[in-house]
Amino acid sequence: MDRIEHVPTSKTPYVLLDPNGTIKFRGRSIPEDVTLFYDEILDWVRIYSNAASPVTEVDVEMEYLNSGTSKYMLKILKVIKDIELKGHELKINWIYEEGDDDIRERGEYYASILDLNINFIEIE
Repeated sequence: MDRIEHVPTSKTPYVLLDPNGTIKFRGRSIPEDVTLFYDEILDWVRIYSNAASPVTEVDVEMEYLNSGTSKYMLKILKVIKDIELKGHELKINWIYEEGDDDIRERGEYYASILDLNINFIEIE
């Protein structure tokens, strides 16, 4: 399984998908074609979930997600939850800027509907 790293642009976030157990999303996500950007990521996460590392750590540090990205993030987190259901250790960090209630609430929404244990980390 290959390691994938996307360099951020003005419309897409930094993404790191490492088969050694690290998944990261950071930045803004307003891609013109959300399917084109996120399908590869979702496919990688699906394959990874079937052969996950004993410990997987996910960092989500988004400053903005458009509605299309939000739907994909839900799909991605749903697959990531399967890692824990298969008996592996899973740690999800939802990192947001101080006072950014919208991003925090988005993470709380995902935690609630997917029954995920998410660590909320507020930064300055």
